[in-house]
Amino acid sequence: MFRLLKLLAESAIRLVYSRKELLLENLALRQQLAALKRRRPKPRLSALDRVFWVVARWFWLGWKQALVLVTPETVIRWHRAGFRLYWAWLSRHRIAFGRKRISKELRELIFQMVADNPTWGAPRIHGELQMLGFDVSERTVSRWVQRAPRDPEPGNRWRAFLRNHREAIAAMDFFTVPTVTFGVLYGFFIIAHDRRRILHFNVTRYPTEAWVVQQLREAFPYDSATRYLVFDRDTKFGSDVIAAVRSLGCKPIRTSFRSPWQNGVAERWVGSCRRDLLDHVIALSERHLKRLLSDYVCYYHEDRTHLGLAKATPLRREAASTHEAKHVLSRSRLGGLHHRYDLAA
Repeated sequence: MFRLLKLLAESAIRLVYSRKELLLENLALRQQLAALKRRRPKPRLSALDRVFWVVARWFWLGWKQALVLVTPETVIRWHRAGFRLYWAWLSRHRIAFGRKRISKELRELIFQMVADNPTWGAPRIHGELQMLGFDVSERTVSRWVQRAPRDPEPGNRWRAFLRNHREAIAAMDFFTVPTVTFGVLYGFFIIAHDRRRILHFNVTRYPTEAWVVQQLREAFPYDSATRYLVFDRDTKFGSDVIAAVRSLGCKPIRTSFRSPWQNGVAERWVGSCRRDLLDHVIALSERHLKRLLSDYVCYYHEDRTHLGLAKATPLRREAASTHEAKHVLSRSRLGGLHHRYDLAA
């Protein structure tokens, strides 16, 4: 503070100086600052120094030409930092207007009413709260009804269905693969839930309902279809596909809108395929992509361990009983992207 008062006093004295004396003093001070800047590292500026330059920026048009120790961008950054500090302080100390925030107990009561009465909307819950003597607006109740935790029971029922019927469930889905010419290829697959086996896969550039129906016939010949087939609401799975699924003796199970988790086995396989293969290659054509997927399916079935199968493989790869005094052989898979390790005979 003393330094700032001293600076203001010296500025007042210089008001009576002649223009020539001011120019000479300015020149001398600038020469000394330049020499000081060459001899010593960059000095640290205090908060008062920063306030001085921020205020000078408001009242002095030529403030940029007088800067030596810092750049104009630094002063602007200080000003913006002060702006943020000012409004942060103001937001913490401002007087709150409008209705006061509702208590935690009232929020929990609203959440309980939503859980106990799934068919009730905000007006009904607001009426019950008024009967209990709570002074709260319907708009506030509506906002907290939207934030209420959702009932996990539907998800638990779906999960239990999948676990109890996994031997009789298969799932199908599409995934896209970009090509070297910026086109798009569509991969189609059917996966069994019990051992995560790929029952059928194919690649096309133009997926249609008729094409999907043909893939179903190839995947389930001679009455070999599973009891349930899970798939989403993609437009490619239209009425013709549903009729074909039923004609195979299979019950179609369609997932809810925007609920990929209901077809989680298929979605996880797509993720594994992308991480293991598709993120590391560029598809040149349908034939090239089909060959890559064929190699990956073989690797997936025979070599790749699966967390959902207790670290086993879909085709039950045999584990070695011991590794003592035996050499480990490495076999390349997918062109060297992955490897399989076996004990030498």
